[in-house]
Amino acid sequence: MQNNGFYTNKTLNIRGTLVLLDTPVVMGILNVTPDSFYDGGKFIDERTVLEHTEKMVREGARFIDVGGYSTRPGAPSVDVEEEERRVLPVIRLLASHFPTVPVSVDTFRSAVAQKAVEAGASMINDISGGEGDEAMFDTVASLGIPYILMHMRGTPQTMSKLTNYDDIVKEIADYFHRKIHALHQRGVKDIILDPGFGFSKTPDQNFELLHQLDYFTTFGIPILAGFSRKSMVWKTLDTNPAGALNGTTALNTIALSKGAKILRVHDVKEAVECITLFEKMKKQPVV
Repeated sequence: MQNNGFYTNKTLNIRGTLVLLDTPVVMGILNVTPDSFYDGGKFIDERTVLEHTEKMVREGARFIDVGGYSTRPGAPSVDVEEEERRVLPVIRLLASHFPTVPVSVDTFRSAVAQKAVEAGASMINDISGGEGDEAMFDTVASLGIPYILMHMRGTPQTMSKLTNYDDIVKEIADYFHRKIHALHQRGVKDIILDPGFGFSKTPDQNFELLHQLDYFTTFGIPILAGFSRKSMVWKTLDTNPAGALNGTTALNTIALSKGAKILRVHDVKEAVECITLFEKMKKQPVV
């Protein structure tokens, strides 16, 4: 399906400030875990956190996404207390040093989300789409902040076995219909859709989903694309996460052409350049 112009919602209300999405933006990843698949253990003290965040902001990140629970396939679970111990001090640190940069908390637990927002976060990025904690949707509604709704089956520990779909695009669209309806019933207005590349999907399914990504623009809701250094990139190219930057940029470009409005990445500079070139191309006259 070609981009059909259904995209309508071009703003996010973040704590009373409207963030425009006429031009796509970048969300920089800040993992404060010891075992994330690419950057695990790199950002575990104040100095490295601040230096890396300053670099991402300088390079053009519009949002910073902080996660304290590794979601790589088969990653061990951590308890709520450990997740809070990892993310809350970092969120407070970023809110203090970068007050104009919205911070997203990457969590599927409502208790962590609640405390993170109290600490200064202004978005919730939930890989489970509310499946991991039945209180999440009510918590999002009470907090009144944007919510990233991702598609996944199972958990990071089980998702690699849950990849049987009859029609992956239709089934994910049905999933989004149900979830969006439930969120709207609770009064949640600012929703971002994330198809969940790499989560409960085979490499071929990931590429099928990317090929039809513009189908989801019919929801009239911003789409987030997250391929950064994932196995769908490096396994296809027979390399490794460290060698997957160029492939990530290629897929980011395709996602922009399919209507993505947020690129979630480890490498901000390259993603911003990708957007700049894509927008330049879009402005050329049709002949």
